[in-house]
Amino acid sequence: MNKESEDSRPVASIIIPHLNGKHHLDDCLGSLRRQVLQDFEVILVDNGSTDGSQEYVREQFPEVRLLELEENRGFTGACNAGYVISNGEFIVLLNNDTEANERWLQEVVNAFERHANCGIVASKMLLFDQRQVFHTAGDYYRVDGVPGNRGVWQQDNGQYDREELVFSACGGAAAYRRQLLDEIGFLDDDFYFSCEDVDVAWRTHLAGWDVVYVPTAVVYHKLKASGGTGVTSSFYDGRNFLYLIWKNYPTGLLRKHWKAILWAQLRISGKALRSWRGAAARARLRGQFFGLLGYFKMAPKRRAIQAKRRIDDETLTELLTPVDETPVQR
Repeated sequence: MNKESEDSRPVASIIIPHLNGKHHLDDCLGSLRRQVLQDFEVILVDNGSTDGSQEYVREQFPEVRLLELEENRGFTGACNAGYVISNGEFIVLLNNDTEANERWLQEVVNAFERHANCGIVASKMLLFDQRQVFHTAGDYYRVDGVPGNRGVWQQDNGQYDREELVFSACGGAAAYRRQLLDEIGFLDDDFYFSCEDVDVAWRTHLAGWDVVYVPTAVVYHKLKASGGTGVTSSFYDGRNFLYLIWKNYPTGLLRKHWKAILWAQLRISGKALRSWRGAAARARLRGQFFGLLGYFKMAPKRRAIQAKRRIDDETLTELLTPVDETPVQR
């Protein structure tokens, strides 16, 4: 990890949101020290940890830029704070509970260089403790408004070894071209936690850019090790699935698929109601309620996004996944 001089700019800025994950840092930051490509900066954004993470980073990883926030601003707030002080040509988000293959960053940068219209690169994410099992091979978005991880829980038998266009990149290991972010903006703080990566992908496609999945860019993920609890993730999934629709889903496609979207929401509600005794199920229902109210917050953003749209419904439809029994993991 090269320390930048005043007249130099690193190829990439790796932003790591962090909260009380000191026990993950050796795996995560140690793997970045072993990267083949070393022209990058690491910005660890601490959301007010109380486990001694800050001092540990200063002592053990002095090359890391430590940004200490006074309060927990969530995933989006931490990443946005890191973005403000970043300098790289490419902005890379990385969860603190990951370990990157030594060629990961090199493969990400190579992909951007191969694909001039690529705004986002999605990594191949495998489970940390089961390294032949997928977390995601890029993310999909179904026509019924349900996002998910491609290949989740599948054994890696080479079925996702092709570099190809996908809908979104999982924010646990997603890379963005700064030129894209200058045009469409970065993470929306209203999402706070969950689906903020899919929101950026929507805006990316609507602006005419591509999202490319790169199977040689490999990251191992301790799935859910540092994320929210079941209650937290259930609430924000319930709310933010609807935020995505209100903010980004084009009107023409809404008219075409509204029945599928409504049915998907009713299925989610029905499943939660059947598990009413569980706190996570009740949180999901609360999330849906606040998601419905969120239409009024998302409407002005929707108008601005759709006014700049550069892709037609037919082309966009090709990027969406049909409704099926695809396993969903967010």
